[in-house]
Amino acid sequence: MNYSGRLAGSLALLVACMAAQAQSVLDVRINPANAALKSNVEGYIGSLGDRDGEALLRFSRGAEEQAQKAAQALGYYQARVSSEVQPGENPRLLLHIEPGEPIHLRNVTVRVEGPAAQMKAFRVPHSRELATGAVLNHGQYENAKQLIQNQASRYGFFSGTFSKQRLAVDPRAGLADIELVYNSGPRFKLGKVSFQGDTPFDDELLQRMVPFKEDTAYDSELIAELNQALQSSGYFEGVRVDAAPTAATERVIPVDVQLTTRKPRTMGLGLGYSTDVGPRGKANWTRHWVNPQGHSYGAEMELSAPRQNVGLWYDIPLDPPLTDKLRWAGGYQYEELADTDSLSKLLTFGPEWHSKLPSGWQRVISLKWQREEYRLGDDTGLSTLLMPGISYTYLKSDNKVDPHNGYRVQFDAQVAKEGLMSDTNLLHGNVMLKGLTTVAQNHRLLGRVQLGGNATNGYKSVPPSLRFFAGGDQSVRGYDYQTLSPENSDGDRIGGRYMVAGSVEYQYSIAEKWRLATFIDKGNSFNDLKFADLKTGIGVGVRWVSPVGPIRLDLAHAMDDDGGVRLHFSMGPEL
Repeated sequence: MNYSGRLAGSLALLVACMAAQAQSVLDVRINPANAALKSNVEGYIGSLGDRDGEALLRFSRGAEEQAQKAAQALGYYQARVSSEVQPGENPRLLLHIEPGEPIHLRNVTVRVEGPAAQMKAFRVPHSRELATGAVLNHGQYENAKQLIQNQASRYGFFSGTFSKQRLAVDPRAGLADIELVYNSGPRFKLGKVSFQGDTPFDDELLQRMVPFKEDTAYDSELIAELNQALQSSGYFEGVRVDAAPTAATERVIPVDVQLTTRKPRTMGLGLGYSTDVGPRGKANWTRHWVNPQGHSYGAEMELSAPRQNVGLWYDIPLDPPLTDKLRWAGGYQYEELADTDSLSKLLTFGPEWHSKLPSGWQRVISLKWQREEYRLGDDTGLSTLLMPGISYTYLKSDNKVDPHNGYRVQFDAQVAKEGLMSDTNLLHGNVMLKGLTTVAQNHRLLGRVQLGGNATNGYKSVPPSLRFFAGGDQSVRGYDYQTLSPENSDGDRIGGRYMVAGSVEYQYSIAEKWRLATFIDKGNSFNDLKFADLKTGIGVGVRWVSPVGPIRLDLAHAMDDDGGVRLHFSMGPEL
Protein backbone atom coordinates (compact mmCIF):
# COMPACT_ATOMS: atom_id res chain seq x y z
CA MET A 1 0.00 0.00 0.00
CA ASN A 2 1.37 3.43 -0.91
CA TYR A 3 1.63 6.38 1.50
CA SER A 4 -1.66 7.94 0.35
CA GLY A 5 -3.52 4.69 0.96
CA ARG A 6 -2.08 4.29 4.45
CA LEU A 7 -3.08 7.88 5.27
CA ALA A 8 -6.65 7.35 4.07
CA GLY A 9 -6.90 4.15 6.12
CA SER A 10 -5.65 5.92 9.23
CA LEU A 11 -8.20 8.70 8.81
CA ALA A 12 -11.02 6.20 8.40
CA LEU A 13 -9.89 4.40 11.59
CA LEU A 14 -9.76 7.70 13.47
CA VAL A 15 -13.30 8.60 12.37
CA ALA A 16 -14.51 5.17 13.44
CA CYS A 17 -12.88 5.53 16.87
CA MET A 18 -14.42 8.95 17.34
CA ALA A 19 -17.85 7.57 16.45
CA ALA A 20 -17.35 4.72 18.92
CA GLN A 21 -16.55 7.21 21.69
CA ALA A 22 -19.83 9.08 21.45
CA GLN A 23 -20.84 10.87 24.65
CA SER A 24 -23.39 9.44 27.07
CA VAL A 25 -26.42 11.56 27.94
CA LEU A 26 -27.88 12.42 31.37
CA ASP A 27 -31.63 13.02 31.32
CA VAL A 28 -33.09 14.28 34.61
CA ARG A 29 -36.89 14.24 34.80
CA ILE A 30 -38.62 15.78 37.83
CA ASN A 31 -42.30 15.51 38.61
CA PRO A 32 -43.58 18.12 39.28
CA ALA A 33 -41.07 20.19 37.31
CA ASN A 34 -38.46 22.00 39.37
CA ALA A 35 -35.80 23.87 37.38
CA ALA A 36 -33.58 24.66 40.39
CA LEU A 37 -33.55 21.04 41.54
CA LYS A 38 -32.88 19.77 38.00
CA SER A 39 -29.89 22.10 37.65
CA ASN A 40 -28.54 21.09 41.05
CA VAL A 41 -28.76 17.36 40.26
CA GLU A 42 -26.98 17.86 36.94
CA GLY A 43 -24.28 19.83 38.69
CA TYR A 44 -23.75 17.14 41.36
CA ILE A 45 -23.50 14.30 38.85
CA GLY A 46 -21.50 16.15 36.21
CA SER A 47 -20.48 14.72 32.83
CA LEU A 48 -21.07 11.06 32.06
CA GLY A 49 -18.15 10.91 29.66
CA ASP A 50 -18.08 8.12 27.06
CA ARG A 51 -19.55 5.30 29.17
CA ASP A 52 -21.35 2.56 27.28
CA GLY A 53 -24.65 1.01 28.39
CA GLU A 54 -23.09 -1.49 30.83
CA ALA A 55 -20.89 1.18 32.41
CA LEU A 56 -23.91 3.43 32.81
CA LEU A 57 -25.81 0.63 34.53
CA ARG A 58 -22.98 0.21 37.04
CA PHE A 59 -22.82 3.97 37.52
CA SER A 60 -26.57 4.42 38.01
CA ARG A 61 -26.53 3.48 41.72
CA GLY A 62 -23.98 6.17 42.48
CA ALA A 63 -25.92 8.64 40.36
CA GLU A 64 -29.05 7.99 42.45
CA GLU A 65 -27.07 8.71 45.63
CA GLN A 66 -25.71 11.92 44.14
CA ALA A 67 -29.23 12.96 43.14
CA GLN A 68 -30.41 12.34 46.72
CA LYS A 69 -27.65 14.63 48.05
CA ALA A 70 -28.50 17.29 45.48
CA ALA A 71 -32.16 17.15 46.54
CA GLN A 72 -31.28 17.37 50.24
CA ALA A 73 -29.10 20.40 49.60
CA LEU A 74 -32.28 22.20 48.47
CA GLY A 75 -34.37 20.87 51.35
CA TYR A 76 -35.96 17.81 49.69
CA TYR A 77 -35.22 15.05 52.20
CA GLN A 78 -38.17 12.86 51.08
CA ALA A 79 -37.20 12.70 47.42
CA ARG A 80 -37.75 9.40 45.56
CA VAL A 81 -35.12 8.69 42.94
CA SER A 82 -35.10 5.89 40.38
CA SER A 83 -33.00 5.33 37.28
CA GLU A 84 -32.98 3.44 34.00
CA VAL A 85 -30.47 3.09 31.18
CA GLN A 86 -31.42 3.33 27.53
CA PRO A 87 -28.69 1.72 25.38
CA GLY A 88 -27.86 2.87 21.87
CA GLU A 89 -25.30 4.85 19.93
CA ASN A 90 -25.58 7.55 22.62
CA PRO A 91 -26.48 5.67 25.83
CA ARG A 92 -28.87 7.60 28.03
CA LEU A 93 -29.14 7.58 31.84
CA LEU A 94 -32.62 8.59 32.92
CA LEU A 95 -33.20 9.79 36.47
CA HIS A 96 -36.81 10.02 37.65
CA ILE A 97 -37.25 12.20 40.75
CA GLU A 98 -40.31 12.89 42.84
CA PRO A 99 -39.14 15.63 45.25
CA GLY A 100 -41.89 15.31 47.84
CA GLU A 101 -42.49 18.01 50.43
CA PRO A 102 -39.43 20.15 51.28
CA ILE A 103 -38.08 20.80 54.76
CA HIS A 104 -39.10 24.18 56.21
CA LEU A 105 -37.14 26.26 58.71
CA ARG A 106 -38.55 26.44 62.22
CA ASN A 107 -36.14 28.19 64.61
CA VAL A 108 -33.50 30.43 63.02
CA THR A 109 -30.81 32.18 65.06
CA VAL A 110 -28.05 34.12 63.32
CA ARG A 111 -26.14 36.39 65.66
CA VAL A 112 -22.78 38.15 65.96
CA GLU A 113 -21.33 38.78 69.42
CA GLY A 114 -18.35 40.80 70.59
CA PRO A 115 -17.01 44.12 69.29
CA ALA A 116 -18.17 43.37 65.73
CA ALA A 117 -21.76 43.53 66.93
CA GLN A 118 -21.25 47.25 67.66
CA MET A 119 -20.17 48.02 64.08
CA LYS A 120 -22.83 49.34 61.72
CA ALA A 121 -20.76 48.17 58.76
CA PHE A 122 -20.65 44.56 59.98
CA ARG A 123 -23.78 43.00 58.50
CA VAL A 124 -25.58 40.11 60.13
CA PRO A 125 -27.08 37.93 57.36
CA HIS A 126 -30.85 38.34 57.23
CA SER A 127 -32.86 37.21 54.23
CA ARG A 128 -36.14 35.56 53.28
CA GLU A 129 -34.23 32.33 52.63
CA LEU A 130 -33.13 32.24 56.28
CA ALA A 131 -36.47 33.15 57.84
CA THR A 132 -38.91 30.93 59.75
CA GLY A 133 -41.11 29.10 57.27
CA ALA A 134 -38.65 29.29 54.37
CA VAL A 135 -37.59 26.14 52.52
CA LEU A 136 -34.28 24.81 53.81
CA ASN A 137 -31.38 25.52 51.50
CA HIS A 138 -27.96 24.30 52.59
CA GLY A 139 -26.33 26.80 50.23
CA GLN A 140 -27.97 29.75 52.00
CA TYR A 141 -26.77 28.41 55.34
CA GLU A 142 -23.20 28.11 54.05
CA ASN A 143 -23.43 31.54 52.42
CA ALA A 144 -24.41 33.09 55.74
CA LYS A 145 -21.35 31.54 57.41
CA GLN A 146 -19.10 32.67 54.58
CA LEU A 147 -20.45 36.23 54.69
CA ILE A 148 -19.67 36.49 58.40
CA GLN A 149 -16.17 35.07 57.92
CA ASN A 150 -15.46 37.37 54.97
CA GLN A 151 -16.47 40.43 56.96
CA ALA A 152 -14.39 39.28 59.90
CA SER A 153 -11.35 39.01 57.61
CA ARG A 154 -12.00 42.43 56.10
CA TYR A 155 -12.48 44.27 59.38
CA GLY A 156 -9.66 42.57 61.30
CA PHE A 157 -11.43 40.13 63.61
CA PHE A 158 -8.80 37.48 63.02
CA SER A 159 -9.35 35.60 66.30
CA GLY A 160 -13.11 35.27 65.83
CA THR A 161 -14.82 31.86 65.92
CA PHE A 162 -18.28 30.35 65.67
CA SER A 163 -19.31 29.45 69.20
CA LYS A 164 -22.35 27.73 67.71
CA GLN A 165 -22.92 26.50 64.15
CA ARG A 166 -25.73 23.98 63.99
CA LEU A 167 -28.11 22.83 61.28
CA ALA A 168 -30.51 20.26 62.70
CA VAL A 169 -32.95 18.54 60.33
CA ASP A 170 -35.99 16.47 61.38
CA PRO A 171 -37.07 14.76 58.12
CA ARG A 172 -40.16 13.15 59.70
CA ALA A 173 -41.48 16.46 61.01
CA GLY A 174 -40.33 18.25 57.86
CA LEU A 175 -38.63 20.93 59.96
CA ALA A 176 -35.10 22.24 60.49
CA ASP A 177 -33.41 24.53 63.01
CA ILE A 178 -30.44 26.82 62.32
CA GLU A 179 -28.19 28.29 64.99
CA LEU A 180 -25.21 30.42 63.96
CA VAL A 181 -23.48 32.46 66.67
CA TYR A 182 -20.18 34.15 65.87
CA ASN A 183 -17.93 35.57 68.58
CA SER A 184 -15.75 38.14 66.84
CA GLY A 185 -13.11 38.61 69.51
CA PRO A 186 -11.09 41.85 69.58
CA ARG A 187 -10.37 43.83 66.42
CA PHE A 188 -6.79 44.04 65.19
CA LYS A 189 -5.15 47.37 64.36
CA LEU A 190 -2.83 48.61 61.64
CA GLY A 191 0.63 49.49 62.88
CA LYS A 192 3.37 51.67 61.48
CA VAL A 193 3.87 51.65 57.71
CA SER A 194 7.49 51.04 56.74
CA PHE A 195 8.85 51.49 53.22
CA GLN A 196 11.61 49.42 51.62
CA GLY A 197 13.28 49.74 48.26
CA ASP A 198 15.80 51.98 46.61
CA THR A 199 13.71 55.19 46.39
CA PRO A 200 14.91 58.81 46.30
CA PHE A 201 12.00 60.12 48.40
CA ASP A 202 11.81 61.36 51.96
CA ASP A 203 9.98 59.08 54.35
CA GLU A 204 7.89 62.12 55.31
CA LEU A 205 6.54 62.37 51.74
CA LEU A 206 5.77 58.64 51.61
CA GLN A 207 4.02 58.75 54.99
CA ARG A 208 1.76 61.56 53.72
CA MET A 209 0.55 59.19 51.00
CA VAL A 210 -0.71 56.70 53.62
CA PRO A 211 -4.54 57.03 53.86
CA PHE A 212 -4.68 55.98 57.52
CA LYS A 213 -2.92 56.74 60.79
CA GLU A 214 -0.99 54.34 62.96
CA ASP A 215 -3.21 52.27 65.32
CA THR A 216 -6.23 52.64 63.02
CA ALA A 217 -8.65 49.71 63.25
CA TYR A 218 -7.85 47.16 60.53
CA ASP A 219 -9.79 47.31 57.27
CA SER A 220 -8.52 45.50 54.17
CA GLU A 221 -9.95 48.35 52.07
CA LEU A 222 -7.39 50.67 53.68
CA ILE A 223 -4.63 48.35 52.51
CA ALA A 224 -6.08 48.44 48.99
CA GLU A 225 -6.31 52.25 49.15
CA LEU A 226 -2.65 52.46 50.19
CA ASN A 227 -1.65 50.28 47.25
CA GLN A 228 -3.76 52.34 44.84
CA ALA A 229 -2.43 55.62 46.24
CA LEU A 230 1.18 54.63 45.72
CA GLN A 231 0.46 53.26 42.24
CA SER A 232 -1.31 56.47 41.19
CA SER A 233 1.39 58.77 42.55
CA GLY A 234 3.36 58.50 39.31
CA TYR A 235 6.57 57.77 41.20
CA PHE A 236 6.62 53.96 41.16
CA GLU A 237 6.39 51.14 38.65
CA GLY A 238 6.07 48.43 41.31
CA VAL A 239 4.23 48.43 44.66
CA ARG A 240 3.74 45.50 47.03
CA VAL A 241 1.93 45.98 50.34
CA ASP A 242 2.11 43.25 53.02
CA ALA A 243 -0.05 43.34 56.16
CA ALA A 244 -0.08 39.76 57.47
CA PRO A 245 -2.13 39.05 60.63
CA THR A 246 0.37 36.31 61.53
CA ALA A 247 3.01 39.02 62.01
CA ALA A 248 0.90 40.91 64.54
CA THR A 249 2.21 41.76 68.01
CA GLU A 250 -0.48 42.33 70.62
CA ARG A 251 -3.04 42.51 67.78
CA VAL A 252 -1.13 45.28 65.94
CA ILE A 253 -0.25 44.37 62.35
CA PRO A 254 2.88 45.93 60.84
CA VAL A 255 2.49 47.19 57.27
CA ASP A 256 5.48 46.62 55.01
CA VAL A 257 5.65 48.26 51.59
CA GLN A 258 8.17 47.28 48.91
CA LEU A 259 8.66 49.98 46.26
CA THR A 260 10.30 49.97 42.84
CA THR A 261 10.87 53.47 41.51
CA ARG A 262 9.95 54.22 37.90
CA LYS A 263 12.33 55.76 35.38
CA PRO A 264 12.78 59.45 36.21
CA ARG A 265 12.05 60.79 32.73
CA THR A 266 9.50 59.99 30.03
CA MET A 267 8.70 61.54 26.67
CA GLY A 268 5.60 61.17 24.53
CA LEU A 269 4.85 61.96 20.90
CA GLY A 270 1.50 61.92 19.17
CA LEU A 271 -0.19 62.74 15.89
CA GLY A 272 -3.81 63.61 15.36
CA TYR A 273 -6.29 65.16 13.01
CA SER A 274 -9.51 67.08 13.30
CA THR A 275 -11.38 69.24 10.86
CA ASP A 276 -11.13 72.16 13.32
CA VAL A 277 -7.34 72.46 13.13
CA GLY A 278 -6.34 69.85 10.54
CA PRO A 279 -3.26 67.67 11.19
CA ARG A 280 -1.62 68.29 14.52
CA GLY A 281 1.34 66.98 16.44
CA LYS A 282 1.83 66.79 20.19
CA ALA A 283 4.90 66.21 22.32
CA ASN A 284 5.50 66.13 26.05
CA TRP A 285 8.48 65.57 28.32
CA THR A 286 8.20 64.87 32.06
CA ARG A 287 10.72 64.66 34.87
CA HIS A 288 8.72 62.68 37.45
CA TRP A 289 10.81 63.80 40.42
CA VAL A 290 13.48 66.37 41.02
CA ASN A 291 14.26 65.98 44.71
CA PRO A 292 13.37 63.88 47.78
CA GLN A 293 10.26 66.03 48.32
CA GLY A 294 8.73 64.71 45.09
CA HIS A 295 8.76 67.90 43.02
CA SER A 296 8.35 67.37 39.27
CA TYR A 297 8.35 69.42 36.10
CA GLY A 298 7.68 69.05 32.42
CA ALA A 299 7.00 70.59 29.05
CA GLU A 300 4.32 70.08 26.41
CA MET A 301 3.93 71.35 22.87
CA GLU A 302 1.23 71.30 20.18
CA LEU A 303 1.65 72.18 16.53
CA SER A 304 -1.12 72.65 13.97
CA ALA A 305 -1.75 74.98 11.06
CA PRO A 306 -3.83 77.57 12.96
CA ARG A 307 -2.31 77.12 16.43
CA GLN A 308 1.12 76.49 17.94
CA ASN A 309 1.83 76.50 21.65
CA VAL A 310 4.39 75.43 24.20
CA GLY A 311 3.84 75.12 27.95
CA LEU A 312 6.07 74.57 30.97
CA TRP A 313 5.03 73.49 34.47
CA TYR A 314 6.54 72.76 37.86
CA ASP A 315 4.57 70.78 40.49
CA ILE A 316 5.01 70.79 44.27
CA PRO A 317 3.04 68.13 46.21
CA LEU A 318 0.90 69.53 49.02
CA ASP A 319 -1.01 67.70 51.75
CA PRO A 320 -2.37 65.19 50.89
CA PRO A 321 0.17 64.86 48.06
CA LEU A 322 -1.97 62.61 45.87
CA THR A 323 -4.88 65.04 45.57
CA ASP A 324 -3.36 68.47 46.21
CA LYS A 325 -0.51 70.19 44.43
CA LEU A 326 0.82 73.66 43.69
CA ARG A 327 1.61 74.11 40.02
CA TRP A 328 3.58 76.96 38.49
CA ALA A 329 2.61 77.09 34.83
CA GLY A 330 3.57 79.26 31.92
CA GLY A 331 3.24 79.16 28.18
CA TYR A 332 3.20 80.86 24.82
CA GLN A 333 0.55 80.40 22.10
CA TYR A 334 0.31 81.71 18.58
CA GLU A 335 -3.10 81.27 16.92
CA GLU A 336 -4.69 82.36 13.68
CA LEU A 337 -8.31 83.03 14.49
CA ALA A 338 -11.49 82.74 12.44
CA ASP A 339 -9.75 84.00 9.31
CA THR A 340 -6.17 84.61 8.22
CA ASP A 341 -6.42 88.37 8.94
CA SER A 342 -6.87 87.78 12.67
CA LEU A 343 -4.29 86.39 15.04
CA SER A 344 -3.29 86.22 18.70
CA LYS A 345 0.07 85.98 20.46
CA LEU A 346 -0.54 84.98 24.07
CA LEU A 347 1.96 84.75 26.94
CA THR A 348 0.76 83.39 30.32
CA PHE A 349 2.28 82.68 33.72
CA GLY A 350 1.03 82.02 37.24
CA PRO A 351 0.39 79.60 40.12
CA GLU A 352 -2.45 77.05 40.31
CA TRP A 353 -3.66 75.16 43.38
CA HIS A 354 -5.09 71.82 42.26
CA SER A 355 -7.12 69.76 44.73
CA LYS A 356 -9.61 66.94 44.72
CA LEU A 357 -12.37 67.53 47.25
CA PRO A 358 -13.90 64.72 49.35
CA SER A 359 -17.11 65.13 47.32
CA GLY A 360 -15.24 64.11 44.16
CA TRP A 361 -15.06 67.59 42.61
CA GLN A 362 -11.76 68.68 41.08
CA ARG A 363 -11.00 72.29 42.03
CA VAL A 364 -8.35 74.64 40.64
CA ILE A 365 -7.70 78.05 42.21
CA SER A 366 -5.39 80.15 40.06
CA LEU A 367 -3.76 83.53 39.67
CA LYS A 368 -2.86 84.02 36.01
CA TRP A 369 -0.99 86.89 34.43
CA GLN A 370 -1.40 87.11 30.68
CA ARG A 371 -0.13 89.41 27.98
CA GLU A 372 -1.78 89.13 24.59
CA GLU A 373 -0.91 90.91 21.37
CA TYR A 374 -3.65 90.52 18.78
CA ARG A 375 -5.13 91.64 15.49
CA LEU A 376 -8.84 91.34 14.70
CA GLY A 377 -9.31 92.39 11.11
CA ASP A 378 -8.04 95.97 10.94
CA ASP A 379 -8.01 96.37 14.72
CA THR A 380 -4.85 95.71 16.70
CA GLY A 381 -4.33 95.66 20.44
CA LEU A 382 -2.14 94.72 23.36
CA SER A 383 -3.84 93.39 26.50
CA THR A 384 -2.40 92.79 29.95
CA LEU A 385 -4.52 91.10 32.64
CA LEU A 386 -3.93 89.70 36.11
CA MET A 387 -6.83 87.35 36.80
CA PRO A 388 -7.63 85.36 39.92
CA GLY A 389 -9.75 82.38 38.88
CA ILE A 390 -11.49 79.28 40.09
CA SER A 391 -12.76 76.20 38.28
CA TYR A 392 -14.69 73.11 39.32
CA THR A 393 -15.03 69.85 37.41
CA TYR A 394 -17.00 66.72 38.30
CA LEU A 395 -16.94 63.56 36.19
CA LYS A 396 -18.97 60.43 36.82
CA SER A 397 -18.35 57.73 34.24
CA ASP A 398 -18.46 53.93 34.09
CA ASN A 399 -15.50 53.82 31.68
CA LYS A 400 -12.74 56.34 31.02
CA VAL A 401 -12.22 55.50 27.35
CA ASP A 402 -15.70 54.48 26.13
CA PRO A 403 -18.37 55.19 28.77
CA HIS A 404 -21.93 53.91 28.50
CA ASN A 405 -23.42 56.04 31.26
CA GLY A 406 -22.21 59.15 33.01
CA TYR A 407 -22.00 62.90 33.03
CA ARG A 408 -19.52 65.78 33.29
CA VAL A 409 -20.11 69.15 34.96
CA GLN A 410 -17.53 71.88 34.48
CA PHE A 411 -17.51 75.61 35.17
CA ASP A 412 -14.90 78.29 35.67
CA ALA A 413 -14.70 82.01 36.38
CA GLN A 414 -11.93 84.63 36.17
CA VAL A 415 -11.91 88.26 37.17
CA ALA A 416 -9.67 91.26 36.46
CA LYS A 417 -9.65 94.75 37.97
CA GLU A 418 -8.51 97.76 35.98
CA GLY A 419 -5.47 99.33 37.58
CA LEU A 420 -4.39 96.13 39.34
CA MET A 421 -1.97 95.05 36.60
CA SER A 422 -4.98 94.90 34.24
CA ASP A 423 -6.15 97.08 31.35
CA THR A 424 -9.86 96.61 31.98
CA ASN A 425 -12.53 95.37 34.38
CA LEU A 426 -13.63 91.88 33.41
CA LEU A 427 -15.62 88.94 34.72
CA HIS A 428 -15.26 85.91 32.43
CA GLY A 429 -17.15 82.62 32.92
CA ASN A 430 -17.85 79.29 31.22
CA VAL A 431 -20.23 76.40 31.96
CA MET A 432 -20.31 73.00 30.27
CA LEU A 433 -22.67 70.09 30.93
CA LYS A 434 -22.43 66.70 29.21
CA GLY A 435 -24.53 63.60 29.72
CA LEU A 436 -24.65 60.08 28.29
CA THR A 437 -27.06 57.21 28.86
CA THR A 438 -27.38 53.79 27.25
CA VAL A 439 -30.68 51.94 26.95
CA ALA A 440 -31.03 48.26 26.05
CA GLN A 441 -27.30 48.04 25.26
CA ASN A 442 -27.56 49.32 21.68
CA HIS A 443 -29.26 52.71 22.10
CA ARG A 444 -27.15 55.66 23.30
CA LEU A 445 -28.31 59.23 23.91
CA LEU A 446 -25.80 62.08 24.37
CA GLY A 447 -26.50 65.65 25.39
CA ARG A 448 -24.26 68.73 25.65
CA VAL A 449 -24.79 72.34 26.77
CA GLN A 450 -22.12 75.07 26.68
CA LEU A 451 -22.55 78.63 28.00
CA GLY A 452 -20.08 81.48 28.23
CA GLY A 453 -20.15 85.18 28.99
CA ASN A 454 -18.15 88.33 29.69
CA ALA A 455 -19.17 91.20 31.95
CA THR A 456 -17.04 94.28 31.24
CA ASN A 457 -17.23 98.03 30.73
CA GLY A 458 -14.49 97.97 28.09
CA TYR A 459 -15.23 95.20 25.63
CA LYS A 460 -12.80 96.52 23.00
CA SER A 461 -9.99 95.83 25.50
CA VAL A 462 -10.97 92.16 25.94
CA PRO A 463 -8.43 90.04 24.02
CA PRO A 464 -9.49 87.28 21.55
CA SER A 465 -8.54 84.46 23.94
CA LEU A 466 -11.37 85.61 26.25
CA ARG A 467 -13.96 86.31 23.55
CA PHE A 468 -16.35 83.65 22.31
CA PHE A 469 -16.53 81.94 18.93
CA ALA A 470 -18.84 79.04 17.94
CA GLY A 471 -18.83 76.46 15.18
CA GLY A 472 -16.72 73.37 14.62
CA ASP A 473 -16.35 69.75 15.73
CA GLN A 474 -16.98 70.44 19.44
CA SER A 475 -19.52 73.25 19.04
CA VAL A 476 -22.06 73.55 16.21
CA ARG A 477 -21.32 71.02 13.48
CA GLY A 478 -22.17 72.04 9.94
CA TYR A 479 -20.21 75.28 10.44
CA ASP A 480 -16.46 75.69 10.21
CA TYR A 481 -14.28 76.24 13.24
CA GLN A 482 -14.86 79.69 14.91
CA THR A 483 -17.00 80.97 12.03
CA LEU A 484 -20.04 81.77 14.19
CA SER A 485 -19.19 85.17 15.59
CA PRO A 486 -20.24 88.81 15.48
CA GLU A 487 -18.54 90.78 12.71
CA ASN A 488 -17.18 94.31 12.45
CA SER A 489 -18.03 96.77 9.69
CA ASP A 490 -15.50 95.11 7.39
CA GLY A 491 -17.02 91.65 7.85
CA ASP A 492 -14.19 90.40 10.09
CA ARG A 493 -15.19 87.93 12.79
CA ILE A 494 -14.22 89.53 16.11
CA GLY A 495 -15.76 87.22 18.73
CA GLY A 496 -18.74 87.78 20.99
CA ARG A 497 -19.46 88.71 24.59
CA TYR A 498 -21.62 85.62 25.02
CA MET A 499 -21.88 82.10 23.61
CA VAL A 500 -24.42 79.33 23.81
CA ALA A 501 -24.24 75.92 22.14
CA GLY A 502 -26.09 72.66 22.61
CA SER A 503 -26.33 69.24 21.04
CA VAL A 504 -28.51 66.15 21.16
CA GLU A 505 -27.15 62.96 19.57
CA TYR A 506 -28.54 59.45 19.17
CA GLN A 507 -26.26 56.49 18.49
CA TYR A 508 -27.14 52.93 17.56
CA SER A 509 -24.62 50.09 17.90
CA ILE A 510 -24.45 47.97 14.76
CA ALA A 511 -21.44 45.89 15.87
CA GLU A 512 -19.17 45.57 18.88
CA LYS A 513 -16.98 48.55 17.92
CA TRP A 514 -19.21 50.37 15.42
CA ARG A 515 -22.08 52.82 15.88
CA LEU A 516 -24.25 54.96 13.66
CA ALA A 517 -25.21 58.43 14.86
CA THR A 518 -27.64 61.21 14.08
CA PHE A 519 -27.58 64.62 15.75
CA ILE A 520 -28.81 68.19 15.92
CA ASP A 521 -26.58 71.05 17.13
CA LYS A 522 -27.64 74.60 17.87
CA GLY A 523 -25.73 77.70 18.98
CA ASN A 524 -23.93 80.95 18.23
CA SER A 525 -21.92 83.73 19.83
CA PHE A 526 -23.47 87.18 20.46
CA ASN A 527 -22.92 90.67 21.76
CA ASP A 528 -26.29 90.80 23.50
CA LEU A 529 -28.47 88.41 25.50
CA LYS A 530 -31.34 88.15 23.02
CA PHE A 531 -30.04 84.88 21.51
CA ALA A 532 -32.20 85.60 18.48
CA ASP A 533 -29.85 84.20 15.87
CA LEU A 534 -29.13 80.63 16.92
CA LYS A 535 -27.66 78.56 14.10
CA THR A 536 -28.69 74.94 13.54
CA GLY A 537 -26.73 72.02 12.18
CA ILE A 538 -28.05 68.51 11.60
CA GLY A 539 -26.30 65.41 10.39
CA VAL A 540 -25.37 61.78 10.53
CA GLY A 541 -22.14 60.05 11.42
CA VAL A 542 -20.31 56.86 12.18
CA ARG A 543 -18.31 55.97 15.31
CA TRP A 544 -15.48 53.46 15.69
CA VAL A 545 -14.37 52.66 19.24
CA SER A 546 -10.58 52.69 19.11
CA PRO A 547 -8.24 51.95 22.05
CA VAL A 548 -7.95 55.70 22.72
CA GLY A 549 -11.67 56.38 22.50
CA PRO A 550 -14.32 56.79 19.81
CA ILE A 551 -13.22 58.14 16.42
CA ARG A 552 -16.04 60.26 15.00
CA LEU A 553 -16.77 60.95 11.33
CA ASP A 554 -19.78 63.23 10.72
CA LEU A 555 -21.53 64.76 7.75
CA ALA A 556 -23.35 67.87 8.96
CA HIS A 557 -25.64 70.28 7.13
CA ALA A 558 -25.83 73.94 8.16
CA MET A 559 -29.51 74.86 8.13
CA ASP A 560 -28.95 78.64 8.07
CA ASP A 561 -27.05 81.12 5.87
CA ASP A 562 -27.31 78.85 2.81
CA GLY A 563 -24.96 76.44 4.49
CA GLY A 564 -23.76 73.35 2.73
CA VAL A 565 -22.63 69.94 3.95
CA ARG A 566 -19.38 69.76 5.91
CA LEU A 567 -17.27 66.83 6.98
CA HIS A 568 -16.21 66.71 10.65
CA PHE A 569 -13.57 64.37 12.02
CA SER A 570 -12.59 64.14 15.70
CA MET A 571 -11.59 61.59 18.33
CA GLY A 572 -11.44 61.08 22.09
CA PRO A 573 -13.78 60.15 24.99
CA GLU A 574 -17.34 61.43 24.79
CA LEU A 575 -17.44 62.74 28.36
